[in-house]
Amino acid sequence: MNKFITQAVFAVSMALIGLTSNAEEIRIGFINTDRIFKEANTAKQAQVKLEQEFSKRDKDLNDAGSALKAGVEKFEREAPTLSESQRLNRQKQLGEQDRDFQRKRREFQEELNARKNEEFQLVLERTNRVIKQVAEAEKYDLVLQEAVYISPKHDITDKVLKVINSAK
Repeated sequence: MNKFITQAVFAVSMALIGLTSNAEEIRIGFINTDRIFKEANTAKQAQVKLEQEFSKRDKDLNDAGSALKAGVEKFEREAPTLSESQRLNRQKQLGEQDRDFQRKRREFQEELNARKNEEFQLVLERTNRVIKQVAEAEKYDLVLQEAVYISPKHDITDKVLKVINSAK
């Protein structure tokens, strides 16, 4: 993987050197995707949509977790007074409840993560269209979304956010 990245960086560098040797000015832009996901109205709407979609299940799971915890605490208080068979039966019930709770929590997290990925993929697709639109309108030769360092003069995130947030 590192070899591929190194080769890609080398190829881009060589292309840029070739372009600059022709005395052409290269316009480079940079997009901060973290800012897009935090500040774009579409990203905020996606977050609200996810919260609405999953808040009831999250509350139900939290209630179930609290009930399970209360059941364990009650069992620990009552265990010394219970007969061996009652104690084993309650332990078995609590173990089953815990496994069921853990399974439901895991399924919830998997579904939430899948939906987050779907929603934010849509935001990313919209963002990429806007980036392309801005790049073509302002004649950028290259727009990067990831970089170790970028000069603020190359950052076009504000321009892209303005277009994204102005669209309905």
